[in-house]
Amino acid sequence: MKKFLTMLMLAALVCAGATAQVPAWNEIKGELKTALQANADMARGAAAFEPCQGCHRKDGSGRVSGAYPRLSGQHATVLMKQMADIRSGRRSNPKMEPFIDDHVLTPFEIADIAVYLQGLPIAAENGKGPGLGLAKGKQLYERDCAGCHGGQGEGDAAKFYPMVAAQHYRYLLREVQLIRDGDRRNANPDMVRVIKPYSSGELEAVADYMAAFAPPKKQ
Repeated sequence: MKKFLTMLMLAALVCAGATAQVPAWNEIKGELKTALQANADMARGAAAFEPCQGCHRKDGSGRVSGAYPRLSGQHATVLMKQMADIRSGRRSNPKMEPFIDDHVLTPFEIADIAVYLQGLPIAAENGKGPGLGLAKGKQLYERDCAGCHGGQGEGDAAKFYPMVAAQHYRYLLREVQLIRDGDRRNANPDMVRVIKPYSSGELEAVADYMAAFAPPKKQ
């Protein structure tokens, strides 16, 4: 697993180097670099995840209400980056901060948790949207989102793009609103630029469409 994660880190560095400026959100340094290079262990991750189960549930399926995202099956690299960003203050998430503070978890435990969650089966059911904006959501997603998040919402582990398929509608809607309004802080600048002009109805439509994706099959 360590070799696999190191390869992903190198792929991200190559991708970042292809542009004149490396977006701050994609920097690989500090705790993120340590976590990516760690010899992560799923058994240790299962133990370290126990305090998180009250919110994210034992199976990592999160909450249909959108209060907590589905984490099961999510790319380990994405989970490591988001946890590292919350710890560093680059991403705003006050509810989660006490649970992943550097006095609570080490970067190695972050890696363990991320690899454990990636290995969990993806919950068959997730919170769906109203289904009223699927046609518009499809148009927006294919135009603006599929290039990064994949044609079926599978994401890209090497580039830290999260899997959005089978995520809860209400969570997706909240996060795209935060990203559009600049309140999440660690979002990809390209995504912020693309969805900045979106109306509330357009955000609802694209979240509706993403939540309708079936869980990707395990590789």
